[in-house]
Amino acid sequence: MSITCLIIDDEPLARELVREFLEQHNDLKLIGECSKGTEAVEKIDELRPDLIFLDVQMPGMTGFDVLDKIEHDPFVIFTTAYDQYAIKAFEKNAVDYLLKPIDQERFKLAVDRALARMNSENNVGELLRSIKTENRTSYDSHIFVQKSEKLINLPVEEIEHLEASGDYTILTTKNDQFVSSSGIGKLEEILNPEIFIRVHRSTIININSLKEIEKHFNGGMVVKMNNGKTFPVSRTYAKLIRKKVV
Repeated sequence: MSITCLIIDDEPLARELVREFLEQHNDLKLIGECSKGTEAVEKIDELRPDLIFLDVQMPGMTGFDVLDKIEHDPFVIFTTAYDQYAIKAFEKNAVDYLLKPIDQERFKLAVDRALARMNSENNVGELLRSIKTENRTSYDSHIFVQKSEKLINLPVEEIEHLEASGDYTILTTKNDQFVSSSGIGKLEEILNPEIFIRVHRSTIININSLKEIEKHFNGGMVVKMNNGKTFPVSRTYAKLIRKKVV
């Protein structure tokens, strides 16, 4: 089965280089290219690629803007000439961050990382989580999170939402934020799925902190929390939200 890919870059030569590198990978299938962010949003939601190669600086809309607007939830490898956006890229749960001019070996490493994460998340990870959820009768009511040099006993019910940040997870409460060294998938296993709903690969929300759901004309949804924070709902997880609609 081929992994479908989309190249998003306003520079023709940059797109051509990524295209040439992709030809060396038989398991990757290029299904389109975009030179503008607005076009990218449309094609990502229409073609639903497994993996996108995304530039940061583009006319009218940045790569980060694209990720904020799409409903589909692809794996992302950033390709850019600017190194200052790396932290923000990994906060968006990017697989990798390639600096131009891109080296072929470095490109191969990024692709290998993407394939490894796809295999982990889509197969073994999801299967294990479903098995544990089905067999579990109780969930943690408190967890210990680090704050400076202390470990804080945090009631799980106080967590309003969780956001993946690379290999870490940011837990937000009404009055504070904590960074966990556990990945968001691992934390999902210990949280009650009737209360903590995954709305995106990188986001879990507490249903009790959800204020409203905005439905878009294209069928997409955005959840708005009591604290004003908004998160897109990827189509992969939209069914979990729809189950709550009466």
